[in-house]
Amino acid sequence: MQEGFKSFTVMIRQINRNIKRLKTDLMAEFNLKCPHVSSFYYLYTDGPITAKELCEVCQEDKGALSRSIDYLEKEGFIINLDKRKKYKSPLSLTEKGKTIGKHLADKIDQMFLKASSDISKEDRAVLFNSLAIVNDNLEKMTTN
Repeated sequence: MQEGFKSFTVMIRQINRNIKRLKTDLMAEFNLKCPHVSSFYYLYTDGPITAKELCEVCQEDKGALSRSIDYLEKEGFIINLDKRKKYKSPLSLTEKGKTIGKHLADKIDQMFLKASSDISKEDRAVLFNSLAIVNDNLEKMTTN
């Protein structure tokens, strides 16, 4: 069992590290940072959504996401549609933000296809289902 734990945790860390590197590379051409990727991606694919909803889909730290939102809003990439309700107001990409959002969504789709190109559709479904089960079980253990 120890070998399974070691392999699993090392692979998860390596995957996470590689994703972070790819995000950093993606954002470099826009002079933005890795944490901004999720905001652009989800606002482009799912938006407009509130900061709270964005936090949930990104699974990002609330404070870090709030700083990202403030920065992206200040730079003119996103707009808060109702400034009276900062965290509960829908956020939307501006035209400037939509251009970057589309570019990132297209690149992310290409990267995902390339990263999983040697995995059949059926095996990919099994992989995601297995990861969901492991995640659910870990969450149950941390809440008990």
